[in-house]
Amino acid sequence: MSDEGITPQPGPLSGVSVARIYDYLLGGTNNTEADRKVVEQIKELFPWFADWAWCNRSFHQRAVRWLAENAGIRQFLDIGSGLPTQENTHEIAQRVALDARVVYVDNDATVAERASELLRGSDKSVFVVGDLRDRDSILKHPEVVRVLNFDEPVALLITAVIHFFPDEDDPWGIVRSYLDELPSGSYLVLSSGTHDNQSPTAVQRAVEAYQNATSQLYPRSKAEIERFFEGLELVPPYEGAAPEVTFGGLWGADVPELADDEGSRALYVGVARKP
Repeated sequence: MSDEGITPQPGPLSGVSVARIYDYLLGGTNNTEADRKVVEQIKELFPWFADWAWCNRSFHQRAVRWLAENAGIRQFLDIGSGLPTQENTHEIAQRVALDARVVYVDNDATVAERASELLRGSDKSVFVVGDLRDRDSILKHPEVVRVLNFDEPVALLITAVIHFFPDEDDPWGIVRSYLDELPSGSYLVLSSGTHDNQSPTAVQRAVEAYQNATSQLYPRSKAEIERFFEGLELVPPYEGAAPEVTFGGLWGADVPELADDEGSRALYVGVARKP
């Protein structure tokens, strides 16, 4: 493991961490009372908040499995990976193909500590400290260069991350800058929270609940999320569907009708190939 170049933020138990909030939503124990308080505030507004988190996690897992099994992808760059949980990216990919290689990236100190413990001794899966906004520090990091071959297709995973970046940061340009460095045949896997079909007042109160967290909340419309996939070839989310950005629970679902719930409808997702 290596963490040179960027200092993890914040300290393991300081403030409110978006990574620890997500951990709590998924039933983890690496969280604090302050993190849990934010979750409970938002659950008063959106009782399905935990379902939303599980929906995102399940989408991430299904996408990784599909890429390894159906697209032959053997390299994964998971940015904003969050705290380790069950069925992590490397476990899914390497179950399909033992030679699969995975790089996790996050800037949260708690994530850095837990991920490094989990991956210690592995030569095919590593964790590095990094911030999505600093592309070169990630793509040129010695450990990233060692593990990933950028002459071969790479799956770029950015799930439940982009809604923490304001328009002023140009998240569309940030994602595009990574794709520009990846070869043809690479894939983008992206998910984002949305305010579509939600009460504007409730959304605003949820945004306010994140004011003291390590990152603020910026939910977006479907049209805004579709912009991340411009110039890419979207994968149909399920059998018989058109290639499109869709609700989180629908992507890869065996029975889409059963996966179409409130938590799913607060998350837009997509998987797309770079031509």
